[in-house]
Amino acid sequence: MPEPDAPSVDSPSDYASIAGRRIGLDVGTVRIGVAASNREATMAFPVETVQRKTGFKDRDQSDIDRLLSLIEQYEAVEIIVGLPRDLQGHGSKSVKHAKEIAFRIRRRLRNAGVETPVVFADERLTTVAASQALRASGVSDKAGRAVIDQAAAVEILQSWLDSLALARQRENDSPN
Repeated sequence: MPEPDAPSVDSPSDYASIAGRRIGLDVGTVRIGVAASNREATMAFPVETVQRKTGFKDRDQSDIDRLLSLIEQYEAVEIIVGLPRDLQGHGSKSVKHAKEIAFRIRRRLRNAGVETPVVFADERLTTVAASQALRASGVSDKAGRAVIDQAAAVEILQSWLDSLALARQRENDSPN
C-alpha cells in the first residue's frame, strides 16, 4: 500500500516552492471529483465531477482525456490524488482505483513530454467533512450527491495546500 506524500520544500523532487495551480482528485469507482487551486496555491475550489469510464483492463477512456484536459486548462504544476484510507491508516478497497488513475495520468503526461508530478494525499474523512460542509451551507443530501465528489476533492486539495503553506512557513522561519 502506498503511503501518502507530504508537501515539503526540502525534497528535491518537490514542487512546493513553485507558484501555480494544483489539481486535486477524489477518485471513486463511479465518479472523480476535481478541484483546483488559485495560482498562489492557497485556496481550493470545485471544478467538476467526471464520470468514471476507464476500468482496470480498459484503454484510457473519456474520463482520463477529460482529466488531462483540465490539467492543461488550469496549467497545473502538481496533481494531488486522494489516497483512500480508513481511520487506522490502512488502505480501503478504493486504493487500487486511486493508484490506477494516478498511474494513467502520470503516464499520459510523460508521454506528452510533461513532467508534472502526481502525488498522493491522505484523504481520511474528506467525504464526511464535505458532506457536513454541504449540509451546513443548506444543501440537501439529495442535491449534495451531485457535487459531493467535487467537495471531497476540495477537502483533499485544501488540506494539501494548508500543509504546503506550513512547509513554506517553516522554511522561511528556519535559520540559514
